Amino acid sequence: MLKRLSRTSRVVALSSVLAFATQVAFALLMLHWFTPQEVGEFSVISQIGFFWMTLALAQAPLGLLANQQLPLHTAAHQAWRASALRGVGLLPVAAMAVWFSQLALWPALMWALLLAFCQMAWMLAQSFTLRAGSAWQQAAVRVLPPLTAATTALTAALLGASVGWHGPTLLLSALLGYAVGAAWLVPALRKRGAHVHRNPAESATNAKADSADLEQVIQGDQADPRSASLRMAHTLVDALLATAIILVWQRLYGAEETGFMSALLRVLGFLPAVVHMAWAQVALAQGQRSDTDNTRWASPWWLGLGAFACVIVLGLSCAVALHQAWLDPRWGGVWPYIAPLVLWQGSACLSAAFSHRPFQTQSANAYSWACMALGALQALVLLVPMGLALPVSAEQHMTAFALVSGLGLVGLTVWMARLRLN
Repeated sequence: MLKRLSRTSRVVALSSVLAFATQVAFALLMLHWFTPQEVGEFSVISQIGFFWMTLALAQAPLGLLANQQLPLHTAAHQAWRASALRGVGLLPVAAMAVWFSQLALWPALMWALLLAFCQMAWMLAQSFTLRAGSAWQQAAVRVLPPLTAATTALTAALLGASVGWHGPTLLLSALLGYAVGAAWLVPALRKRGAHVHRNPAESATNAKADSADLEQVIQGDQADPRSASLRMAHTLVDALLATAIILVWQRLYGAEETGFMSALLRVLGFLPAVVHMAWAQVALAQGQRSDTDNTRWASPWWLGLGAFACVIVLGLSCAVALHQAWLDPRWGGVWPYIAPLVLWQGSACLSAAFSHRPFQTQSANAYSWACMALGALQALVLLVPMGLALPVSAEQHMTAFALVSGLGLVGLTVWMARLRLN
């Protein structure tokens, strides 16, 4: 099993790195071909879609990985149905977020809806493929969507420059990429439906297990025993914070400043995601632990520190690109964000490297409460200048937020590192 884990980790790691490189290329395309205003508006809409998707999923992809006692196809179908229903119910919340951003309500809401539901299916497809797919499927489901988005954006930008078209290039490219990823979930849902049709008795058994409380279904050591309300609360805090960063910047500092911050965050923020996908998700998907495997327990530190170093290298690369005038002069406003975002996203890499451990040490409940406490502290730092109308610059605001976030994530990492198997 350890040999299989190593092979799966290599496949997912390589595909995640390729996907990361493609998404960095997509971000660089935005820096070269689009204005800070266009990037800022795209970031607001895509973040609202991400917020919508995250709340609707309520950590369903994590449940597909951690709770391996549930029948996979049935669990995938149930997760998609429940997430879609939650997504429809969250429509008023998404509309309020669009209204708060001061963008045109109906066009922005339509784009956010399409992005949210396609990205929702893509996230479920990644977890499903980790448990049931072949190596090439695990790689393709991660690489093809960002590759599609980057290729579409480049093609549309070149054609637009030739014919004078100024449509929503970034939104169309992102939507097409997510749609390609969502297509990977369709066979899983169809196979489950066919299976139910052939075997009604087993379908009834699976339905009974699906409706049971999750804590009674899970029998193994690795599990996600959190209640539905705790999972939703954790998801809500994470989603609100990620969306509030963009919306607060849009409201306080305008679309251009939001473009500076969000473009750099898009480049640096992929590394924590890669660590989570290539290590934490794989460890949960395999469901294998060993009391004597000291190397496995030590390796998250090296992985997290290595990813932190990569974040520093990326930050320095951005600084060099600005210093050498390789980017359009309009992007000079990125300078003040480099150091704070490197600290924040580097610390997130450390936390991501250990994020599987609470689920392997029966500490998932404490993990959610710790994450929510940190999220509340981050939200306080983010919202105080708005609530008190303090004369704080965007640079000072981001520095304070990144410092609190970085220290909090390092503290969370140390706590997770101290968790041990029973």
